[in-house]
Amino acid sequence: MPRQAFDARWEQRYKEGNQKNRYPWDKVVSFIFRHAPRDRPRRGVRIVEVGCGTGSNLWFAAKEGFSVAGIDGSATAIESARQLFAAEGLVGDFLVGDFTQPMPLASEEFDLAIDRGALSCVGYSAARRAIAELHRILRPGGLLLFNPYSRAHSSFAAGVPQDDGLVDEITSGTMVGVGALCFYSEEMVRGAVAGGWQIVSLTHGESRTSGPTASPHGADADVHAEWDAIVRKLDRHHQVAPTT
Repeated sequence: MPRQAFDARWEQRYKEGNQKNRYPWDKVVSFIFRHAPRDRPRRGVRIVEVGCGTGSNLWFAAKEGFSVAGIDGSATAIESARQLFAAEGLVGDFLVGDFTQPMPLASEEFDLAIDRGALSCVGYSAARRAIAELHRILRPGGLLLFNPYSRAHSSFAAGVPQDDGLVDEITSGTMVGVGALCFYSEEMVRGAVAGGWQIVSLTHGESRTSGPTASPHGADADVHAEWDAIVRKLDRHHQVAPTT
């Protein structure tokens, strides 16, 4: 059986009440409003999120009338998402599982897919497996928001390198205490979506924190850096690049 890619420390963080975001990320809101198909009712537009956590992004999408599904390795997070939806009379399909392995979701079922930092929480080859699965479950022409952390991030140089591109034991930057992470170069981003995808847009964003809260190892600020890639599934005849 393949090793679980999900870091068990996330389950503990959710049990402790951490990571329970109440509201959606702005980039997810923009992605959905800009790219959701407009040629049919919203209830007929399907959106899936990997690493959905407690469901704040999908809560927004469901409130707007879209059909949603999410998968996360944390049973605690998924139970919180289910409770949130039940309390507000919303419908969503929430699954506990490893999104780097074959997911129990039908092929070509979804219009949009969301990764809001979740694919940075697994190794590079594991993320590529997940992206291959997202290719399978997206309809031809469907779009993926791929949002990994960047190697320009201060936390990248402040941790201990592990297997498969992961960095653990991070001691400074905005990612202290979150477990092992994979930070991406532009080449890695492009390589992860090299087969069967078209890059619609690729942007790199940085924010700097100066002053007493920064722990910069000789620099004058901590840098939080990430990639925003929007990629389109070309069509069913394209093959995803082999993964390892």
